[in-house]
Amino acid sequence: MRKTLDFVNEIAGIMYVGGILSHIVIGAVLGSPDGQTALNVYTYKELSAYILILPGLALKLACDLTLFYGYGVRDHWMKIKLGAQVLLAINAFVFLVPMMPELRAMAAAAAASAPLPQAFHDLEATEALIGQTNVLPLLTELIMGAFKPKLFGERRV
Repeated sequence: MRKTLDFVNEIAGIMYVGGILSHIVIGAVLGSPDGQTALNVYTYKELSAYILILPGLALKLACDLTLFYGYGVRDHWMKIKLGAQVLLAINAFVFLVPMMPELRAMAAAAAASAPLPQAFHDLEATEALIGQTNVLPLLTELIMGAFKPKLFGERRV
């Protein structure tokens, strides 16, 4: 059962990080120069968040909570990993996910012929800024899970 849990955790990590990387790439490659392109980009971003990123994050959290409570993995690295995941989940569900339908709706309104409104660009900049705040907790979570370092008092034991 533990090997299956570790395997699911790996798949969840691929879904989560791969989805984030695809968001970065599509934004960098296509950007949002006009309403139709922005509509396509934000439709993709919203759907990939619902299909890859959020389920991946939820699976990672479920796997790590199972390791913590079910298997008694109480090392400091796991506590830090779980804390980073909580920050990532709050950032995703409180800030980023609510922005996606709003950005897509503004792009859809401008897709016909109107230029993208300044409110769209402002919200897009906010989304990028909030996304950038995920870097440190994401790297922390990945490093803790990959290296499982002995931290603080654990080194002496």
